[in-house]
Amino acid sequence: MQELLEKLAALREYLDVPGKTRRLNELDRDLSNPDLWNNPERARNVNQEAGSLRKIVDAYTRLQSDADGLAEMLEMATAEEAEMLAEEQARLQRDVDELYRETLFIMKHADAAAIVRVKSGAGGTESQDWAGMLERMFMRWGERRGYKVELLDQQDGDQAGITSAEFIIRGEKAFGMLAPENGVHRLVRVSPFDSNNRRHTSFASVDVVPEVPVEEINIHIPDSDLRRDVFRSQGAGGQGVNTTDSAVRLTHIPTGIAVASQVTRSQIKNHDIALQILKQRLYDIEMKKREAEEAAARGEQKQIEWGSQIRSYVLDKQYVKDHRTGVMRHDSSGILDGDLDEFMWAGLEWLAGKRAAEELDVEE
Repeated sequence: MQELLEKLAALREYLDVPGKTRRLNELDRDLSNPDLWNNPERARNVNQEAGSLRKIVDAYTRLQSDADGLAEMLEMATAEEAEMLAEEQARLQRDVDELYRETLFIMKHADAAAIVRVKSGAGGTESQDWAGMLERMFMRWGERRGYKVELLDQQDGDQAGITSAEFIIRGEKAFGMLAPENGVHRLVRVSPFDSNNRRHTSFASVDVVPEVPVEEINIHIPDSDLRRDVFRSQGAGGQGVNTTDSAVRLTHIPTGIAVASQVTRSQIKNHDIALQILKQRLYDIEMKKREAEEAAARGEQKQIEWGSQIRSYVLDKQYVKDHRTGVMRHDSSGILDGDLDEFMWAGLEWLAGKRAAEELDVEE
């Protein structure tokens, strides 16, 4: 029991419960001000931040109260009574571990929606089919959690799969959970497209950025820097993808970044959606550039990891292995159907450990 109480004390400091409580009180005062609701966007952001803080503060307060009460009972309990209280102690331990996970969301905008882009690598049909499998995997992950999944753009492959797709997943800590999925995913399997039944290796990249609040993005894109193309939807149809000539693709000429939207039947609305997503991606690039400059100024030597292979899905041997965390599972069909939480939590711990190691290097 003493170990549990010590872990709670460490968690209180790590979570900065007093600081979160003060911030929550400030937000509650804002929420009680009727004028706040004249700005729906700001009201939504304040309400979202307050909800996230309240969840942590209330959970910690409840756990601390339960732990203190249990400690008092154990002090007076007989051996038989202590054995009966063991189940309650185990429950508390599980709840403390769950709250610990909240400390892993170290990235900025962890609470934001996630803008996900999946792109096939070299390899033709096999690679395009793999990109389509990844698109479905992440969409299924979102659906299994009850999140809202909105397809923005999809470019079909020549025979199967996709060459690229972009979609938004909205839900509690969507970006925070998906952040570790950023990188290159590798597929090894006996190809269904090879008449000789040979084993093929394919690659596809996954790019995840947060949907940053509009008021934080101060980016102006001159019309001269944009190329605008209108085209007919090439997606599979269904909800969120229309089949009229209203899809819009915007290409940022200086960077070559292209963003498309085919969500609505209105060219104007699709243009606005594509422009907003483009600004989100340019903002993300700028933030990463600033982080790199700050790291260089501090003398940090960071390994360039963009585009590195993070995970292998070896279907003919029925296993999936994450190369950063070492997590391996042998139910590849379940994983491809969206059962990704174990990999994501391990990835978040890896990211947190990597950040801590970099900060230690700087201090030394």
